[in-house]
Amino acid sequence: MLPAVKGVIQGNMVIIKDDDIREYDGAEVVVTLLNYPQKKVSKAPVDWDSFVIPSERGKNVDEYMREMREDDRL
Repeated sequence: MLPAVKGVIQGNMVIIKDDDIREYDGAEVVVTLLNYPQKKVSKAPVDWDSFVIPSERGKNVDEYMREMREDDRL
């Protein structure tokens, strides 16, 4: 028989709110975590500059955009 009870982890203990658990004192148990925090996996940084082909136009983007937008209103 595998009874299921609900509990909360506090520190290194599992706190159970049912009084019926005293019947199982000394029994072996299996604890299943239902909502466990996901590990935060840090991804390797991507070198976005390795995907870019340097050009003269790319160096002057700010000036180019300013020129394009100066006369865009009537």
